[in-house]
This record gives sequence, C-alpha cells and structure tokens, in this order.
Amino acid sequence: MMMAAVRKSTNWFAIGVTAAAVVVVLIVGGVVWFANSQATSPGTLPETSAVNTETGAISIGSGPKTVDTYVDFMCPICNSFEQAYGPTLQQLTDDSTITLNFHPISILDRQSQGTQYSTRAANAAYCVAVDDVANVPAFVKALYAQQPQEGTAGLDDATLASIATTAGASDAVTSCITDGTYSKFVTAMTQKTPLQPNASGIATPTIAVDGTVLNNQQDLTGDPQKDIVARLNG
Repeated sequence: MMMAAVRKSTNWFAIGVTAAAVVVVLIVGGVVWFANSQATSPGTLPETSAVNTETGAISIGSGPKTVDTYVDFMCPICNSFEQAYGPTLQQLTDDSTITLNFHPISILDRQSQGTQYSTRAANAAYCVAVDDVANVPAFVKALYAQQPQEGTAGLDDATLASIATTAGASDAVTSCITDGTYSKFVTAMTQKTPLQPNASGIATPTIAVDGTVLNNQQDLTGDPQKDIVARLNG
C-alpha cells in the first residue's frame, strides 16, 4: 500500500491511497472509495416496512430527523465509526430524535479471498431486518465485534447465522443467509450510495445528516456531538 503524506491535523481520520488496474480504493479521511457504475437488477426484494426497497435503507426508530449511514462490514474504518458514533446514534434513535437509516453495502468483496464476505454480511443484515428490524442494532454490534481483517475469508454463513440468532433473530434467518437471498439487492443498492462532496466514487462510511452528505475528511472529527448532534440542531 502506498501511503500519502499525513497532514498535521486534529482530524480523526488518517490518509492513504491504494490503486488497482480496474478498481480504485482510496482511503481519504478514513474512507474506502469504490467506483462501479454497472447497473444491476435488484433481484429478490426484502419485503418489510422497515426496508426502503428504492434506497436500501433499513430504518430504525421513528424520529422526525434522519441520519443515514452507508457501511461495509469488512471496512475497519466503518468499525471505528461505529465505536465513536454508534452510542450517540443509538441514543438519538431511542429518544425519537432521529430515524437511523442503515445501509449495508458491499465494496470490499475483493478483500475476502473470493468468499464475497461484504455482500454476504450485508445480505445477512437484510435477513435480520425482514425477520425483525428490532434485532438489527444488536446484530450490527456483534458483527463489528467479530470483524475479520481485510484479506481474510471473513466469517462463514453458519457463523453469520449464529450471530443473527444470538442477536434475537428467529431460526428462519439461517436459510435466508445461506441462500444469499438478498445478495443481488445488496449489489444494486450499493450503486445507489451517494457521493461525498467532491468525490468521484462511492465510499464507506458515508454519512448523511438530514439528507446532507458529509465529507469525512472535513466533517468527521470523532466528536458525535459536534459532527452529528450540532448539525441536527442547526
């Protein structure tokens, strides 16, 4: 990996660059960038009121304001974001300040030795949402607690199913996970991830506060009160 110079800053994120012949992955401000414009059929749709089948959002809570998070479960910076911002987002959801729109996407399948872990993990999140969206937060936390390193095969489907049922999902999620029921949907929704300001490719994590997409390098400092709460109250 070729590292770019790190600027002296209080910004929470580091800066680095990785390039490949076809896919360009650029870590700028803790972001994984991915370019893919190929249109994809969404396949089987997750039929539940908790999932917006046009945007792929899994909606948690019912607050009048919104925070959208787009994450790849293989992305270590997404895990860092969860640890820093997750408790505040959970509190804002619990007190009905926001609706948290969670978008599990897949841009790092090439980092899992051909097992397509990012897609499989995102598919599992939709399986849990369709079963009972109330279990999605616990499932997400548990996935991050066992996050595999990039370049490894990732968790197998049996482990994903075990994590899901431990988080409260019914046994029905097992076949949904092993069958990859929503895999095509994951791919199609990934391509709908909004671009961050001045970006040329989609990225994880991508965050939108009340519809305004943030620039990670400039807008995410590691302080959820400043970065999220203040914008909601602004």
